[in-house]
Amino acid sequence: MIHLSQAAISEVSRLKARRNNPQLLFRLDVQPSACLTMAYAMSFDTAVQPHDQVYDCNGIQVVVDSSSVPILEGLVLDYSEDLMGGGFRFHNPNAIQTCGCGNSFSVTDDIVKECRGN
Repeated sequence: MIHLSQAAISEVSRLKARRNNPQLLFRLDVQPSACLTMAYAMSFDTAVQPHDQVYDCNGIQVVVDSSSVPILEGLVLDYSEDLMGGGFRFHNPNAIQTCGCGNSFSVTDDIVKECRGN
C-alpha cells in the first residue's frame, strides 16, 4: 500500500488543477539514478497500462508500474514547505540508504530480485 499525507494530497490536487484535466492520474515511478541505485519520479498520466497497479489515496489515483510496487510498498509520500521552498518527502521503509537530496535511494538485493521476477 502507498500512502499520501494530507499535505501531499493537497499539493498533488493543486498541481493537477493547474493542468485543467480532472481525469489525470498521479504516476509514481522508480528510475535508475547516478547518485544511489534508484530515484523517485512523479508525473501525471492519462491512462492506466495493463501492468500498472492503482491505489486510491483519499481521491487521488496513484498509478505505479508493477515492477516498482515491491520497492514502493509501504511508502508514505509527504509534502512540506520550509525557508528553501516546498517539496515532496519520501518515507520508504524499503530504503536502506537515502541520499541527502531525499530523492535517490538504495534497497536490498532481495527487493531488486523481486522486481525482476527472480
